[in-house]
Amino acid sequence: MGYDLQAVIVGREVLRAAAQDLPDARLASLGQGLSLMPMTDALFDSVTDGSEAGPLGFRRLPGGFEKTLADWSTAGPVAYVEAEYFGGVGEQQAAVWDGGTIVLGPLHVQEGQPFPPAGSAISQALRRLGVVANTEEDEFSAVGLDRHRHGEGWIA
Repeated sequence: MGYDLQAVIVGREVLRAAAQDLPDARLASLGQGLSLMPMTDALFDSVTDGSEAGPLGFRRLPGGFEKTLADWSTAGPVAYVEAEYFGGVGEQQAAVWDGGTIVLGPLHVQEGQPFPPAGSAISQALRRLGVVANTEEDEFSAVGLDRHRHGEGWIA
């Protein structure tokens, strides 16, 4: 079984306001007051400025979109996350913007690398967004990111 996600994660109210100008955006609720906006092909095409992916090293972050994320982060922290796993092997990366600048990352855990003591890249980003996990689960599970295996599942 695989897991595939490329998405913006941010506080529900911040994302609702920010996404008003993006007719191709599809929003899904997560736990702990967060929302997720999957990076669909339609959304990617509508927000890219046509430039190459930036220096952050993400596979599906549209060219120039990091400027938009930085703008959104003036209203609260904003994370961009990517995860791709198949058969338990894969990689993930994440970055968080707050107050108009990157405040975490970009973090990248490559295939075959163990997670650092601070947790997975996505869990660290979620923690920066204020997610609290208990001892039985990490932040990834605490907000329900394990509910769907593919980005399209969030908007079906």
